[in-house]
Amino acid sequence: MRPVTFSTSPLRQFLRRNRIATLPELKQVLGTTADITVFRKLKELSYHASYSHRGSFYTLDEIADFDDHGLWSFNSVWFSRHGTLVDTAEAFVNQAPAGYFAAERDGLLHLPVKEPLLRLVRQGRIVRQEVSGLYLYCACDRQQRKQQSLARQARLQQPSVAASVVTPEPVSDELQAAIVLFWSLLDERQRRLYAGLESLKLGHGGDHQIAEFLDLDPHTVAKGRRPTTGSGCGGGPSAESGWRAQANGKKTPEVIAVIQKLLERETAGDACVRSGSSHGAEVDQKNDGEDRCPT
Repeated sequence: MRPVTFSTSPLRQFLRRNRIATLPELKQVLGTTADITVFRKLKELSYHASYSHRGSFYTLDEIADFDDHGLWSFNSVWFSRHGTLVDTAEAFVNQAPAGYFAAERDGLLHLPVKEPLLRLVRQGRIVRQEVSGLYLYCACDRQQRKQQSLARQARLQQPSVAASVVTPEPVSDELQAAIVLFWSLLDERQRRLYAGLESLKLGHGGDHQIAEFLDLDPHTVAKGRRPTTGSGCGGGPSAESGWRAQANGKKTPEVIAVIQKLLERETAGDACVRSGSSHGAEVDQKNDGEDRCPT
C-alpha cells in the first residue's frame, strides 16, 4: 500500500485567504490528524508561530509584513521575526542602545516581559544591573553592556523629556529613578498622552524629537498629542476633562507615592543607589521578580 502524500497547496491557499490559522484548522485543511504532518508541510513553506496566544497561531513568511522592530500582528495575534517571546526579548535587549527596563518593553511587545527577561538572565543570555535604583536589562557582551549603561545614564539626566531634548540639566539619581518609575507605571494610553504633552512643549518638530528620545513611532506621539489639543475628540472642555480623568486614573496615586518616597529618601541623605554595579547573570532570589532594586 502506497503511503498517503500531502500537498502544501491547500495550506498556502488557506493561509493566504485567512492570514493566520491554528493547528486544528490546518490539520482539517490537510485532512490529517497528525501534528507532525502539518509542521512538515509548514516547514516547506517557511512559517512563523505567534509569540502571543501561547504560540497557537501560524502564518507564512510571505504573508507576515514585519515592521522595523521585526513584529507583525493580525487580529491582535502577534508574530516576531525573532521567534518566541523569549527570543524576541533577547534580541530587543541586545539591539537596544541604552538597554531596557522591563516596563519599557511591555508596551512595544504588547505582552508582559518580566518573566521572559528573568528567564534570559537565569540562562546567562542577558544581564541585569542596577541603574538609578532600577534593574536595567543589558547585553552579555561587556563592552556593549558598558555602552548601554552609559547611554541610559545620559537619558536619565532630565526630569522632563522635552527639557532633556532642549536644555540638558543634571538631576539627582533619586529623582531620575522617580521619573523612570513614573514612565514605567503608566499604561499604553497614558504613555501616549504624556509623549504628546512633551511634544507640545517643544513645538514644531517635537513629535520626531520625542519619538527618538522615547523610542516611539512619531505617529504614536502625534496620536497622543491630538487629545490634548482637542483634535479628533471634540476639543474644548471635553478634551481637557478627558486628559484630567486619565491623569487622575487608578495608577496616579501609586506614582505620586513612589515619587514622594524617593524624594523623601533623597532629602534624608540616603545614598542607596548603586548605579552601574553589575550582578552578571545571577538573580537575587529575594528580588527575583522585582523591577526595583532592594534598598
